[in-house]
Amino acid sequence: MVLIGKKIIFGLTSSQYAFKKTIPQILKLTEEGAEIIPVMSFDAYNLDSKFGKAKDFVEKIEDVTLKKVIHTAEEVENLNNFNEIDLMVISPCSGNTIGKLAIGIMDTPVLKVARKILRSDKSLVLGIATADGLARKCREHRKIIKQKKYFFCTKVTFI
Repeated sequence: MVLIGKKIIFGLTSSQYAFKKTIPQILKLTEEGAEIIPVMSFDAYNLDSKFGKAKDFVEKIEDVTLKKVIHTAEEVENLNNFNEIDLMVISPCSGNTIGKLAIGIMDTPVLKVARKILRSDKSLVLGIATADGLARKCREHRKIIKQKKYFFCTKVTFI
């Protein structure tokens, strides 16, 4: 088990159409031995959509990770020990989140944690999921943030 003892912060943004593919990947990471700390953006945590109820997604994520989802700015501010974190994954990572990362706007729980991760010199994996096709057109964003420790993944499947 390669991931035994690894601590991964897993951020989910409001691309709820991808949650049904993302949650099984979180489960695979936990089965491989990783400790997953879930963080959701305000919209991902609160808004129901045609893809499902936010409450149901939150319950599934908490069942898989055995941890309460971090979803407020206060909870993020109380997170400590970033030296113990191995990396952060944001998946699904919406086009809005990518744009905000590229220009330094950190106004959601997921983005606030991402800022702390990057300040701690840790890696950030972006699992791009966007309905507007940005996953195929993010060349400009890559140019802007390529000097940082970002990794792009255009599919939600990690394992």
